[in-house]
Amino acid sequence: MIKKAMILAAGFGKRVHPLTLKSPKPLLKIGNETLLSNTLKFLETFGIKQVVVNVHYLRKQIIEYIKKEKFNLTISIIEEKNRILDTGGGVLNAIKHFSNENFIIINPDTIWNLHHLKELKLMEKVFFENKKSKCLILVAKKEKSFDQTLKGDFNLKNNLITRNDKENLKYIYTGLQIIKSEVFSDLNSDVFSINKIWDKLIENKELYGVESNFDFFHVSTLDIYKSLLKKLNIK
Repeated sequence: MIKKAMILAAGFGKRVHPLTLKSPKPLLKIGNETLLSNTLKFLETFGIKQVVVNVHYLRKQIIEYIKKEKFNLTISIIEEKNRILDTGGGVLNAIKHFSNENFIIINPDTIWNLHHLKELKLMEKVFFENKKSKCLILVAKKEKSFDQTLKGDFNLKNNLITRNDKENLKYIYTGLQIIKSEVFSDLNSDVFSINKIWDKLIENKELYGVESNFDFFHVSTLDIYKSLLKKLNIK
């Protein structure tokens, strides 16, 4: 079973200005929880034991927050001091922490809940049963997204992900994936998007997806954040 995960927390959160001028996006609050604490507790409930968090923008705030809150997890913080490495580069920079094991990559700006916990358990089951899969991601139809301005990322058929019809991509990446460490083994770039990994896996028919049946709440912009607070009846 999967016991390790990485939280991508290095981004600038520019679309949530002015809130993120003084606070990093993972520390924005949803009720009594921050986006980061909600994600950490979600992983803990699933059974994750070790978490790696990469930080860059306003990183000292995130580091101090993790130290102060004392989560019931072993948390390693990777500082991207000189420059932000993007999603793929950030993972590659931290890959030594996963010792060739399978691990979860998760975005903290999705509001994770117990419904997603069931879906993650299904993902884990499908991932280990499908020997061809090197990466399995959770996707939602565009209709499930609270933010209707988001463009599609993929198409999905028989759990196999494609990008064949780029003008009509119907599924959205929700920010949750299980991946094999080996897919990073041949890379020598420092800064790159996780899309570079996905595109290679799509070409080899090794990228699979599980469709989410629940609403996708994602803090994408300032207006969406404010609307989500109203939707969830949070003041």
